[in-house]
Amino acid sequence: MDFGLVLQTDPPARAVVDLMRRAESAGFRYGWTFDSAVLWQEPFVIHSRVLAETRHLVVGPMVTNPATRAWEVTASTFATLNDMYGNRTVCGIGRGDSAVRVAGRAPETLARLGEAIGAIRDLAEGREARVDGRALRLPWVRDGRLPVWMAAYGPRALALAGRVADGLILQLADPYLAEWMIGAARAAAAEAGRDPAALTVCVAAPAYVGDDLAHAREQCRWFGGMVGNHVADLVARYGARSGAVPAELTDYIEQRQGYDYAHHGRAGNPSADFVPDAVVDRFCVLGDAAAHRAKLRALADLGVDQFALYAMHDAKEATIDAYGDLVVPVLG
Repeated sequence: MDFGLVLQTDPPARAVVDLMRRAESAGFRYGWTFDSAVLWQEPFVIHSRVLAETRHLVVGPMVTNPATRAWEVTASTFATLNDMYGNRTVCGIGRGDSAVRVAGRAPETLARLGEAIGAIRDLAEGREARVDGRALRLPWVRDGRLPVWMAAYGPRALALAGRVADGLILQLADPYLAEWMIGAARAAAAEAGRDPAALTVCVAAPAYVGDDLAHAREQCRWFGGMVGNHVADLVARYGARSGAVPAELTDYIEQRQGYDYAHHGRAGNPSADFVPDAVVDRFCVLGDAAAHRAKLRALADLGVDQFALYAMHDAKEATIDAYGDLVVPVLG
């Protein structure tokens, strides 16, 4: 199993770079950041510095979207970083949450997302692509490579990821739900004539190492609120009891009263007060190092290739170091 670190690009940017360097020294292979231009600093500027100050770390957004950046600009940005640092980027992409909603826009359609995935990958790898009906190519790209991993929760999104993406990003660490999601995506890959085993699977969730579970839950409860934004979309589309989506994913948002993005991704987010302890425990990875290893082994057995841990809490350095000492050497 590979390991990744996920950070917000809160100022100062130097702190983000330093944590990414620390993660690489601890054996992490991936460095991810949020991409939400209003809430945080510009990630791709920081990615360039991270790549310059690490040797092997693969860097990318978790996740960008097709709406806030023109597709050719996104592709050119990745291709430029790859030209400078040697194909060490990955494009995590989804329909859009905070990046678009904060600006008063709606997430993109899945059809539009599917088109963007193909176009961004083709352009970044030097091939011609159609963008809004016009044929484009980046003539300066040489030997570029850009894996595009799609974030998904619901049946249609999981099927799209299986058909067109190089990887699948699951933003929760619940083995039951992960098994359902991986199965849906790989079934769609097989139906499309692709090798389902070639679909890389990344589980991304907060991890907090320690014996004080009550404190860890409060530091990570925000994640259930963030996931709830996407689950609310699923309930609006499929209904709460349609059977299209497992109740284990949808039931917990019944008491959700809305969401304030001013606290997005932060410990103590008041918009996440509806999230029960049981959901925090299922969606996150908490407890001592042995508990982390056990849960991650269960996910690996389901076909998870990478665990990317969110470190938006009061123990960033300690969590990275604990993984470097007690988890990565065992499971990496």
